[in-house]
Amino acid sequence: MSEGGTGFEWLAYPPAFTRIDRQAREDAETALAPAAARSSRSRGRARPEPDDGLRTCWELDRDRVLHAKAFRRLKHKTQVFLHPDGDHFVTRLTHTLQVTQVARSLARALGLHETLAEAIALAHDVGHSPFGHIGEEALEPYVAGGWHHAAQGVRIVEVLEDLNLTWEVRDGVRAHSWKITPPPATREAECVKFADRIGYLSHDALDAVRAGVLRAGDLPARTLATFGPPGGAMVGAMIEAVVDGTYAAAREEARHAVPGGPPTPAVRMAPDALEAMNELRAFMFERVYGSEIAAGQKHVAIEVIRRLVDHHLAHPELMPASYRDTEADLVTQVVDYVTGMTDRFALATYDRLFDDTAAIRMRPLLVTP
Repeated sequence: MSEGGTGFEWLAYPPAFTRIDRQAREDAETALAPAAARSSRSRGRARPEPDDGLRTCWELDRDRVLHAKAFRRLKHKTQVFLHPDGDHFVTRLTHTLQVTQVARSLARALGLHETLAEAIALAHDVGHSPFGHIGEEALEPYVAGGWHHAAQGVRIVEVLEDLNLTWEVRDGVRAHSWKITPPPATREAECVKFADRIGYLSHDALDAVRAGVLRAGDLPARTLATFGPPGGAMVGAMIEAVVDGTYAAAREEARHAVPGGPPTPAVRMAPDALEAMNELRAFMFERVYGSEIAAGQKHVAIEVIRRLVDHHLAHPELMPASYRDTEADLVTQVVDYVTGMTDRFALATYDRLFDDTAAIRMRPLLVTP
Protein backbone atom coordinates (compact mmCIF):
# COMPACT_ATOMS: atom_id res chain seq x y z
CA MET A 1 0.00 0.00 0.00
CA SER A 2 1.46 3.35 -1.03
CA GLU A 3 1.73 6.19 1.44
CA GLY A 4 -1.37 8.36 1.38
CA GLY A 5 -3.43 5.67 -0.34
CA THR A 6 -6.96 4.58 0.43
CA GLY A 7 -6.00 1.21 1.81
CA PHE A 8 -7.74 -0.65 -1.00
CA GLU A 9 -4.98 -0.42 -3.69
CA TRP A 10 -4.27 -4.12 -3.42
CA LEU A 11 -7.91 -5.00 -4.18
CA ALA A 12 -9.37 -5.12 -7.66
CA TYR A 13 -12.46 -3.36 -6.25
CA PRO A 14 -13.14 -1.71 -2.90
CA PRO A 15 -15.32 -3.70 -0.46
CA ALA A 16 -19.03 -3.68 -1.22
CA PHE A 17 -19.86 -2.70 2.38
CA THR A 18 -18.76 -0.04 4.81
CA ARG A 19 -18.43 -0.86 8.49
CA ILE A 20 -20.30 1.79 10.49
CA ASP A 21 -19.76 1.11 14.17
CA ARG A 22 -21.01 2.95 17.23
CA GLN A 23 -18.26 5.54 17.10
CA ALA A 24 -19.00 6.33 13.47
CA ARG A 25 -22.69 6.69 14.25
CA GLU A 26 -21.99 9.00 17.17
CA ASP A 27 -19.66 11.06 14.99
CA ALA A 28 -22.45 11.41 12.41
CA GLU A 29 -24.67 13.01 15.05
CA THR A 30 -22.78 16.28 14.57
CA ALA A 31 -24.97 16.78 11.48
CA LEU A 32 -28.16 16.87 13.56
CA ALA A 33 -29.98 20.08 14.47
CA PRO A 34 -28.74 22.07 17.47
CA ALA A 35 -31.86 21.10 19.44
CA ALA A 36 -31.28 17.37 18.90
CA ALA A 37 -30.14 15.01 21.62
CA ARG A 38 -26.83 13.19 21.12
CA SER A 39 -26.34 9.60 22.23
CA SER A 40 -22.76 10.39 23.24
CA ARG A 41 -24.15 12.92 25.73
CA SER A 42 -26.81 10.68 27.24
CA ARG A 43 -27.31 10.95 30.98
CA GLY A 44 -26.70 7.21 30.98
CA ARG A 45 -28.28 4.27 32.74
CA ALA A 46 -29.06 3.52 36.38
CA ARG A 47 -26.40 0.80 36.17
CA PRO A 48 -23.45 1.78 34.00
CA GLU A 49 -22.64 -0.61 31.16
CA PRO A 50 -19.75 -0.94 28.72
CA ASP A 51 -20.42 0.65 25.34
CA ASP A 52 -21.61 -1.66 22.58
CA GLY A 53 -19.22 -2.01 19.69
CA LEU A 54 -21.82 -1.45 16.98
CA ARG A 55 -24.89 0.15 18.51
CA THR A 56 -25.40 3.49 20.21
CA CYS A 57 -27.05 3.53 23.63
CA TRP A 58 -30.45 4.40 22.12
CA GLU A 59 -30.19 1.65 19.53
CA LEU A 60 -29.63 -0.75 22.42
CA ASP A 61 -32.69 0.67 24.19
CA ARG A 62 -34.84 0.25 21.08
CA ASP A 63 -33.78 -3.38 20.73
CA ARG A 64 -34.40 -4.12 24.41
CA VAL A 65 -37.93 -2.73 24.18
CA LEU A 66 -38.69 -4.76 21.06
CA HIS A 67 -37.69 -7.96 22.87
CA ALA A 68 -39.53 -7.13 26.10
CA LYS A 69 -42.47 -9.28 27.19
CA ALA A 70 -44.57 -6.19 27.88
CA PHE A 71 -44.11 -5.09 24.27
CA ARG A 72 -45.27 -8.46 22.93
CA ARG A 73 -48.39 -8.34 25.09
CA LEU A 74 -49.56 -5.16 23.36
CA LYS A 75 -50.86 -7.22 20.44
CA HIS A 76 -53.75 -8.45 22.60
CA LYS A 77 -54.58 -5.19 24.40
CA THR A 78 -57.43 -2.83 23.53
CA GLN A 79 -56.88 0.43 21.73
CA VAL A 80 -60.46 1.76 21.55
CA PHE A 81 -63.00 -0.90 20.61
CA LEU A 82 -63.40 -3.56 23.29
CA HIS A 83 -62.93 -7.08 22.00
CA PRO A 84 -63.81 -6.28 18.35
CA ASP A 85 -64.74 -8.99 15.89
CA GLY A 86 -62.44 -8.16 13.00
CA ASP A 87 -58.77 -8.34 12.12
CA HIS A 88 -58.37 -4.79 10.83
CA PHE A 89 -59.11 -2.82 13.98
CA VAL A 90 -56.20 -1.11 15.70
CA THR A 91 -54.73 -2.82 18.73
CA ARG A 92 -52.37 -1.30 21.24
CA LEU A 93 -49.47 -2.86 19.32
CA THR A 94 -50.42 -1.54 15.89
CA HIS A 95 -51.06 1.86 17.48
CA THR A 96 -47.53 1.73 18.91
CA LEU A 97 -46.03 0.89 15.53
CA GLN A 98 -47.94 3.74 13.89
CA VAL A 99 -46.82 6.18 16.57
CA THR A 100 -43.24 5.03 16.02
CA GLN A 101 -43.48 5.71 12.29
CA VAL A 102 -44.89 9.19 12.85
CA ALA A 103 -42.33 10.02 15.56
CA ARG A 104 -39.48 8.95 13.30
CA SER A 105 -40.88 11.03 10.43
CA LEU A 106 -41.10 14.10 12.66
CA ALA A 107 -37.63 13.62 14.12
CA ARG A 108 -36.07 13.08 10.70
CA ALA A 109 -37.74 16.14 9.19
CA LEU A 110 -36.64 18.35 12.10
CA GLY A 111 -33.04 17.14 12.21
CA LEU A 112 -33.55 15.41 15.56
CA HIS A 113 -32.29 12.03 16.75
CA GLU A 114 -34.53 9.54 14.98
CA THR A 115 -33.45 6.51 17.02
CA LEU A 116 -34.18 8.18 20.35
CA ALA A 117 -37.66 9.08 19.13
CA GLU A 118 -38.09 5.50 17.93
CA ALA A 119 -37.06 3.96 21.25
CA ILE A 120 -39.41 6.20 23.24
CA ALA A 121 -42.31 5.57 20.87
CA LEU A 122 -41.90 1.80 20.98
CA ALA A 123 -41.93 1.86 24.79
CA HIS A 124 -44.52 4.58 25.35
CA ASP A 125 -47.54 2.30 25.91
CA VAL A 126 -46.00 -0.83 27.47
CA GLY A 127 -47.66 0.09 30.78
CA HIS A 128 -51.24 -0.06 29.51
CA SER A 129 -53.72 -2.24 31.38
CA PRO A 130 -56.25 -4.58 29.78
CA PHE A 131 -59.20 -2.81 28.10
CA GLY A 132 -57.35 0.42 27.38
CA HIS A 133 -58.19 3.57 29.31
CA ILE A 134 -61.20 1.85 30.89
CA GLY A 135 -58.64 -0.17 32.82
CA GLU A 136 -57.19 3.02 34.28
CA GLU A 137 -60.63 3.99 35.55
CA ALA A 138 -61.11 0.53 37.09
CA LEU A 139 -57.87 0.84 39.06
CA GLU A 140 -58.52 4.23 40.64
CA PRO A 141 -59.77 2.82 43.99
CA TYR A 142 -56.53 0.92 44.52
CA VAL A 143 -53.91 3.59 43.77
CA ALA A 144 -53.69 6.88 45.62
CA GLY A 145 -53.88 9.71 43.11
CA GLY A 146 -55.04 7.33 40.39
CA TRP A 147 -53.24 4.80 38.24
CA HIS A 148 -51.66 5.93 34.96
CA HIS A 149 -50.19 3.78 32.23
CA ALA A 150 -47.20 6.09 31.71
CA ALA A 151 -45.99 5.67 35.28
CA GLN A 152 -46.59 1.93 35.01
CA GLY A 153 -44.57 1.87 31.80
CA VAL A 154 -41.61 3.37 33.62
CA ARG A 155 -42.08 0.83 36.42
CA ILE A 156 -42.06 -2.02 33.91
CA VAL A 157 -38.81 -0.99 32.21
CA GLU A 158 -37.11 -0.05 35.48
CA VAL A 159 -38.29 -2.80 37.84
CA LEU A 160 -40.48 -5.57 36.49
CA GLU A 161 -38.37 -6.27 33.40
CA ASP A 162 -35.34 -4.22 34.48
CA LEU A 163 -34.26 -3.23 30.97
CA ASN A 164 -31.80 -0.67 32.33
CA LEU A 165 -32.76 1.87 29.66
CA THR A 166 -31.14 5.27 29.38
CA TRP A 167 -32.52 8.25 31.28
CA GLU A 168 -33.78 9.94 28.10
CA VAL A 169 -35.94 7.00 27.03
CA ARG A 170 -37.38 6.52 30.51
CA ASP A 171 -38.13 10.25 30.71
CA GLY A 172 -39.91 10.10 27.35
CA VAL A 173 -42.07 7.19 28.49
CA ARG A 174 -42.89 9.00 31.74
CA ALA A 175 -44.09 12.14 29.99
CA HIS A 176 -45.49 10.97 26.66
CA SER A 177 -48.99 11.92 27.80
CA TRP A 178 -50.00 15.57 27.47
CA LYS A 179 -51.34 15.78 31.03
CA ILE A 180 -48.08 14.70 32.67
CA THR A 181 -45.86 17.29 34.35
CA PRO A 182 -43.08 18.14 34.14
CA PRO A 183 -42.91 17.77 30.34
CA PRO A 184 -40.22 15.60 28.77
CA ALA A 185 -36.67 16.90 28.58
CA THR A 186 -35.88 16.12 24.92
CA ARG A 187 -37.34 17.39 21.68
CA GLU A 188 -37.46 13.78 20.49
CA ALA A 189 -39.90 12.95 23.30
CA GLU A 190 -42.00 15.93 22.22
CA CYS A 191 -42.15 14.33 18.77
CA VAL A 192 -43.56 11.20 20.41
CA LYS A 193 -46.22 13.25 22.23
CA PHE A 194 -47.42 14.69 18.92
CA ALA A 195 -47.06 11.33 17.19
CA ASP A 196 -49.24 9.66 19.82
CA ARG A 197 -52.02 12.20 19.32
CA ILE A 198 -51.68 12.11 15.53
CA GLY A 199 -51.76 8.33 15.60
CA TYR A 200 -54.78 7.81 17.79
CA LEU A 201 -56.92 10.58 16.30
CA SER A 202 -56.34 9.43 12.72
CA HIS A 203 -56.59 5.66 13.16
CA ASP A 204 -59.38 5.86 15.75
CA ALA A 205 -61.43 7.98 13.33
CA LEU A 206 -60.77 5.43 10.60
CA ASP A 207 -61.81 2.57 12.91
CA ALA A 208 -64.94 4.49 13.88
CA VAL A 209 -65.90 4.76 10.22
CA ARG A 210 -65.19 1.06 9.76
CA ALA A 211 -67.30 0.29 12.82
CA GLY A 212 -70.22 2.33 11.57
CA VAL A 213 -70.00 4.76 14.49
CA LEU A 214 -69.17 7.59 12.06
CA ARG A 215 -69.23 8.41 8.41
CA ALA A 216 -66.14 10.16 7.09
CA GLY A 217 -68.22 13.23 6.34
CA ASP A 218 -69.33 13.47 9.98
CA LEU A 219 -65.94 14.79 11.06
CA PRO A 220 -65.81 18.53 11.78
CA ALA A 221 -65.65 20.59 8.60
CA ARG A 222 -62.52 22.32 9.84
CA THR A 223 -60.82 18.96 10.38
CA LEU A 224 -61.60 17.81 6.84
CA ALA A 225 -60.53 21.12 5.34
CA THR A 226 -57.24 21.18 7.28
CA PHE A 227 -56.21 17.53 7.28
CA GLY A 228 -58.41 15.70 4.82
CA PRO A 229 -60.25 12.42 5.50
CA PRO A 230 -58.97 9.91 8.09
CA GLY A 231 -56.16 7.74 6.84
CA GLY A 232 -52.82 8.43 5.21
CA ALA A 233 -53.79 11.90 4.01
CA MET A 234 -54.69 13.01 7.51
CA VAL A 235 -51.49 11.60 9.03
CA GLY A 236 -49.33 13.26 6.38
CA ALA A 237 -51.04 16.62 6.79
CA MET A 238 -50.66 16.50 10.59
CA ILE A 239 -46.96 15.63 10.31
CA GLU A 240 -46.42 18.51 7.91
CA ALA A 241 -48.27 20.89 10.26
CA VAL A 242 -45.93 19.93 13.13
CA VAL A 243 -42.80 20.32 11.00
CA ASP A 244 -43.92 23.67 9.60
CA GLY A 245 -45.09 24.93 12.98
CA THR A 246 -41.88 23.93 14.74
CA TYR A 247 -39.62 25.47 12.12
CA ALA A 248 -41.63 28.69 11.86
CA ALA A 249 -41.62 29.14 15.65
CA ALA A 250 -37.88 28.44 15.84
CA ARG A 251 -37.14 31.06 13.19
CA GLU A 252 -39.29 33.63 14.96
CA GLU A 253 -37.64 32.94 18.31
CA ALA A 254 -34.19 33.15 16.73
CA ARG A 255 -35.11 36.52 15.24
CA HIS A 256 -36.03 37.94 18.65
CA ALA A 257 -33.54 36.08 20.82
CA VAL A 258 -31.48 38.03 23.30
CA PRO A 259 -27.80 37.86 22.30
CA GLY A 260 -26.08 35.24 24.38
CA GLY A 261 -29.36 33.96 25.81
CA PRO A 262 -30.17 30.26 25.73
CA PRO A 263 -32.51 29.07 22.96
CA THR A 264 -35.90 27.72 23.99
CA PRO A 265 -36.75 25.30 21.19
CA ALA A 266 -39.89 23.21 21.28
CA VAL A 267 -41.78 20.93 18.91
CA ARG A 268 -45.14 22.47 18.14
CA MET A 269 -47.92 22.40 15.57
CA ALA A 270 -48.90 25.37 13.42
CA PRO A 271 -51.54 27.33 15.40
CA ASP A 272 -54.43 26.94 12.93
CA ALA A 273 -53.74 23.24 12.55
CA LEU A 274 -53.51 22.80 16.32
CA GLU A 275 -56.96 24.36 16.74
CA ALA A 276 -58.31 21.96 14.11
CA MET A 277 -56.68 19.00 15.88
CA ASN A 278 -58.14 20.04 19.24
CA GLU A 279 -61.56 20.32 17.64
CA LEU A 280 -61.18 16.81 16.21
CA ARG A 281 -60.12 15.47 19.60
CA ALA A 282 -63.15 16.98 21.34
CA PHE A 283 -65.37 15.53 18.62
CA MET A 284 -63.83 12.06 19.03
CA PHE A 285 -64.40 12.07 22.78
CA GLU A 286 -68.00 13.09 22.29
CA ARG A 287 -68.93 10.83 19.39
CA VAL A 288 -66.56 7.85 19.50
CA TYR A 289 -64.75 7.12 22.78
CA GLY A 290 -67.95 7.15 24.81
CA SER A 291 -70.08 5.43 22.18
CA GLU A 292 -72.01 2.24 22.85
CA ILE A 293 -69.90 0.32 20.35
CA ALA A 294 -66.56 1.55 21.71
CA ALA A 295 -67.37 1.27 25.42
CA GLY A 296 -70.69 -0.54 25.62
CA GLN A 297 -69.18 -3.38 27.63
CA LYS A 298 -67.33 -1.02 29.96
CA HIS A 299 -69.13 -2.39 33.02
CA VAL A 300 -67.82 -5.89 32.23
CA ALA A 301 -64.25 -4.64 31.83
CA ILE A 302 -64.34 -2.78 35.15
CA GLU A 303 -65.89 -5.77 36.92
CA VAL A 304 -63.21 -8.12 35.55
CA ILE A 305 -60.29 -5.92 36.60
CA ARG A 306 -61.60 -5.08 40.07
CA ARG A 307 -62.59 -8.65 40.96
CA LEU A 308 -59.21 -9.91 39.73
CA VAL A 309 -57.43 -7.35 41.92
CA ASP A 310 -59.56 -8.16 44.95
CA HIS A 311 -59.14 -11.92 44.49
CA HIS A 312 -55.36 -11.73 44.20
CA LEU A 313 -55.15 -9.45 47.21
CA ALA A 314 -56.86 -12.23 49.14
CA HIS A 315 -54.83 -14.98 47.44
CA PRO A 316 -51.40 -13.55 46.56
CA GLU A 317 -49.99 -17.07 46.23
CA LEU A 318 -51.78 -17.30 42.87
CA MET A 319 -49.45 -14.72 41.33
CA PRO A 320 -46.43 -16.15 39.51
CA ALA A 321 -43.09 -15.43 41.12
CA SER A 322 -41.69 -14.42 37.74
CA TYR A 323 -43.79 -11.25 37.69
CA ARG A 324 -43.61 -10.02 41.26
CA ASP A 325 -41.63 -7.25 42.86
CA THR A 326 -41.44 -8.79 46.31
CA GLU A 327 -40.03 -5.57 47.78
CA ALA A 328 -43.24 -3.70 46.92
CA ASP A 329 -46.41 -3.64 49.03
CA LEU A 330 -49.07 -6.22 48.21
CA VAL A 331 -51.42 -3.82 46.42
CA THR A 332 -48.63 -2.76 44.09
CA GLN A 333 -47.70 -6.37 43.40
CA VAL A 334 -51.29 -7.27 42.54
CA VAL A 335 -51.81 -4.19 40.38
CA ASP A 336 -48.56 -5.03 38.56
CA TYR A 337 -49.86 -8.52 37.83
CA VAL A 338 -53.38 -7.62 36.75
CA THR A 339 -52.40 -4.63 34.63
CA GLY A 340 -49.82 -6.77 32.85
CA MET A 341 -52.55 -9.10 31.57
CA THR A 342 -53.81 -8.97 28.02
CA ASP A 343 -57.54 -8.56 27.47
CA ARG A 344 -58.07 -12.20 26.61
CA PHE A 345 -55.91 -13.50 29.47
CA ALA A 346 -57.80 -11.32 31.94
CA LEU A 347 -61.15 -12.62 30.65
CA ALA A 348 -59.99 -16.25 30.68
CA THR A 349 -58.53 -15.93 34.19
CA TYR A 350 -61.71 -14.30 35.47
CA ASP A 351 -63.93 -17.03 34.01
CA ARG A 352 -61.69 -19.76 35.40
CA LEU A 353 -61.50 -18.29 38.90
CA PHE A 354 -65.17 -17.40 39.23
CA ASP A 355 -66.78 -19.98 36.94
CA ASP A 356 -68.27 -17.10 35.01
CA THR A 357 -68.86 -16.09 31.39
CA ALA A 358 -67.17 -12.69 31.13
CA ALA A 359 -65.62 -13.64 27.81
CA ILE A 360 -69.11 -14.25 26.43
CA ARG A 361 -70.57 -11.15 28.07
CA MET A 362 -67.74 -9.16 26.51
CA ARG A 363 -68.90 -10.34 23.10
CA PRO A 364 -68.35 -7.69 20.46
CA LEU A 365 -71.08 -5.14 20.05
CA LEU A 366 -69.45 -4.62 16.69
CA VAL A 367 -69.67 -7.63 14.39
CA THR A 368 -68.06 -7.15 11.01
CA PRO A 369 -69.68 -8.71 7.94
